[in-house]
Amino acid sequence: MSVFKVFGSLVKDSLATITRGSLRYHIWMGALTFVMLVGMYCYSIQLSEGLSVTGMSDRVSWGLYISNFTFLVGVAAAAVMLVMPTYVLHDVDFKQAVLIGEGLAVAALIMCLAFVVADMGGPSVLWHMIPGIGVFNFPNSMLTWDVIVLNGYLFLNITIPLYILFRHYQGKEAKSSVYVPGAILSVFWAVGIHLVTAFLYQGLQARPFWNNALLGPRFLASAFAAGPALIILVLAIIRNFTAFKVQDRTLRKIAMVVTVAAQINLIMLISELFKEFYAPTHHSESAYYLFFGLHGKDALLPWIWTAIPLNVLATVLLTFHKLRNNFKVLFFCCFILFIAIWIEKGFGLIVPGFIPGPYGKIVEYTPTRIEIGVTLGIWAMGAFIFTILAKTAIGIELGELRYKGKSKNV
Repeated sequence: MSVFKVFGSLVKDSLATITRGSLRYHIWMGALTFVMLVGMYCYSIQLSEGLSVTGMSDRVSWGLYISNFTFLVGVAAAAVMLVMPTYVLHDVDFKQAVLIGEGLAVAALIMCLAFVVADMGGPSVLWHMIPGIGVFNFPNSMLTWDVIVLNGYLFLNITIPLYILFRHYQGKEAKSSVYVPGAILSVFWAVGIHLVTAFLYQGLQARPFWNNALLGPRFLASAFAAGPALIILVLAIIRNFTAFKVQDRTLRKIAMVVTVAAQINLIMLISELFKEFYAPTHHSESAYYLFFGLHGKDALLPWIWTAIPLNVLATVLLTFHKLRNNFKVLFFCCFILFIAIWIEKGFGLIVPGFIPGPYGKIVEYTPTRIEIGVTLGIWAMGAFIFTILAKTAIGIELGELRYKGKSKNV
């Protein structure tokens, strides 16, 4: 009973913490709430009128929702770049950031699941994926593998930080024998969630743009660039607006991870471009549409020709040691790299896979205001969840949240 009593106290203290804060904090949470309400309104229209209110069609059946899902799987997987050095290699410099990274992974995974629900049209069809009730089709369907690995990774990223924070809330050290096995498992699981997502696209032979052996490794490289880049930006905000002071050397070590991953990602991009354009075949039409347009259709050109220069610029700047150690340059590079990879793994990957179709027909895709509204609402929900998790975790780590009763060792 003492465990439940302490946990109840933790929940009560957490609620008190997240409902208090500065004026900027309340403005931030209020703005996120407003965007979520707008997203809910747009989603209600989609529920009422169906997916016809989106820009998707029978020809292009995956759009903005699945683009964000694919990108956010990588953001969630990037938490492993902090988990492994902290829990496995015992690098103290990463220890400050690991709980923030895992909180970011939880928020990203919840957003992933929300985007899947939005893309399916509504929650009423989810019963199709329940084993024994619907047609789960395991292990033949890669989609069922994706469901399993995403929910498993979400469970690991909730339970491990929760246990550590629960112990710290009581003023006790977390037992490594309890959480380290789960942390080691999460390292392999993080790689698995992104590879399975890549295999989901890679196994579709009728879509030659995705049917590429390099897709899985490039998914990992882009994830380990964009995810830690976002973590650096979040840590910068946290140390500027809270008492939780992240050391410079922590940011510099994460920046090195971003740099190496960005360089590998860029090399793989060059390799893909060489394969598509040096000796093009009819299977290169999707790439031609993406980069140059086909038959006067060029809706994606502004997107991809924004992403590529941003990617190259960020990678080149990060490569130089002096520039990378300048935090203003580092934060700028992380921001544009995050945007570039979001475009590449979103509009630059998902949409051109459908264009042209199997019979050569070109049907372009442009997201509607409803899709954009739902998407912004889900992103706001993710930011809202992360803010709550981070505020609670920071309060516990700073010693501001402590159990005031007496409890036995649990």
